[in-house]
Amino acid sequence: MKNQHKAYLFASLTVLFWSTVATAFKIALRDLNTIQVLLISNFTSVLVFALLLALQGKMQLLKGTTLRGLGLSALQGLLNPFAYYLFIFKSYSLLPAQVAQPANFIWPIVLLLLSAPFLKQPLKLTGIAALLISFAGVLILSSQGNLRIFRIVEPVGVGLALFSSVVWSFYWIVNLKDDRDDLVKLFLGFFFAAFYILILAAATGNLSAFTAKSMLAPLYIGIFEMGITFAFWLKALQFSDSTGRVAGFVYLTPFISLVFIHFILHEKVYCTSVIGLCLVVGGILVSRIKMNAR
Repeated sequence: MKNQHKAYLFASLTVLFWSTVATAFKIALRDLNTIQVLLISNFTSVLVFALLLALQGKMQLLKGTTLRGLGLSALQGLLNPFAYYLFIFKSYSLLPAQVAQPANFIWPIVLLLLSAPFLKQPLKLTGIAALLISFAGVLILSSQGNLRIFRIVEPVGVGLALFSSVVWSFYWIVNLKDDRDDLVKLFLGFFFAAFYILILAAATGNLSAFTAKSMLAPLYIGIFEMGITFAFWLKALQFSDSTGRVAGFVYLTPFISLVFIHFILHEKVYCTSVIGLCLVVGGILVSRIKMNAR
């Protein structure tokens, strides 16, 4: 049943929680390393998805999972959350949150490029223009406030943030080819990822005891970045008259995120962060004009 007011409510909640995660990433990485943060947050998400499956009466759908479905889930879990969050957490450990977050936000442009060879979707001139605009934004972001003597201040961190967008885009393409229930796919993907992360944590000596304080931010990430917020977003799409009426809410996320970054992390917001972010989002909007015009 369509209800646009409820759609806007759930879309607003989604944007609110997604806007806090860049701050949560930085707080979590103060006390723990990338593997430890991913270990706690992923196991939390598995529990969240299991609870959502139970509440929505979808547990029986797990029984119908085929060997092909398990194989897809194993691949999905390897891409996201395992590889994606390892890269993105590492980039946050090297960069200011105001740089890492929008640099990672270019994934719709990367997806547009990868859709040409993998989904056989033509790439037009507007797609190339979108890419150039967004990457110009990333270059300005990476200068971290110094355009007079331009240089990428932390090239490894910027590279990891950009590469995480490539991983996410491949995950999205695999996900599009899988017609199972979204919640089932998420639960099984994160379930497989839990084993990958556990093996990595054990091999690298990262299974040491965690303090209650150090676990709070990863628990928050597991619940809201990886977990329940996805259910809010699905609800927004289900209640909305059209996807376009709520999709625009997502572009508010990096701007609202800057507010949390400034007032909670006390990062001084560079003028280059605002300019670069506007270019990144501008490029994404150009790409959407292209997609809508097909």
